[in-house]
Amino acid sequence: MKIERINNRLPEQLRNVCITRNYTKFADGAVLIEFGDTKVICTASIDENVPQFLKGKKSGWISAEYSMLPRATHIRNKRDSLSGKVNPRAQEISRLIGRSLRASVDLNKLGERQIILDCDVLQADGGTRTASITGAFVALHDAVTKLLDSKLIKKNPIKQFIAAVSVGVYKGYELLDLDYEEDNCCDTDMNLVMTEDFNIIEIQGTAEKTPFNRTVMNNLLNIGQIGIAQLIKIQKQALKI
Repeated sequence: MKIERINNRLPEQLRNVCITRNYTKFADGAVLIEFGDTKVICTASIDENVPQFLKGKKSGWISAEYSMLPRATHIRNKRDSLSGKVNPRAQEISRLIGRSLRASVDLNKLGERQIILDCDVLQADGGTRTASITGAFVALHDAVTKLLDSKLIKKNPIKQFIAAVSVGVYKGYELLDLDYEEDNCCDTDMNLVMTEDFNIIEIQGTAEKTPFNRTVMNNLLNIGQIGIAQLIKIQKQALKI
């Protein structure tokens, strides 16, 4: 029996992925990334300062902030600034994006400056964190290119491309790039961040209902690797590399 997915996708098929660069005009890198109906704006800002713990160490830094617009989902959510408390989910995803992007860069080649990535979810239909990482890397790449073109840095600090994708088990099937319906009802949910040569930066995996074995985990990693390869190809096409 074949599983029926939205838009008749195959189990190992991504949603339609579109990356639009220069989406806004003021940021040092500005990308709209779309994974199906999930849409995220990723902007990069170059800051000629570093966090206090890096002062005088001639090393750069990359950080990220993630948030959702109030009507990114089916119901309106309060803005974080008005809730009176830190949104733990947004904070956790912000740290994930920052960690992932730092793994792609030689921070010493950035000089004593930082690049801040803001990832704002316009519409959420599953996979917002993985879309944010994949789009933020392209925005970061544009910001680095700006530093190189202006001769503020001499060597390209980007070591290799990175991307992220979700995988999971839904109705007994191992699937790539889960949408909201699949993610909401899946047995196993996993987010993968990988480098271009398929080294793993981060795995976030949870048995939502039934524990999974090593065979299932390996299968999900293999499916994820297929998606990572496709996403990096899309990133390079967007960057005209």
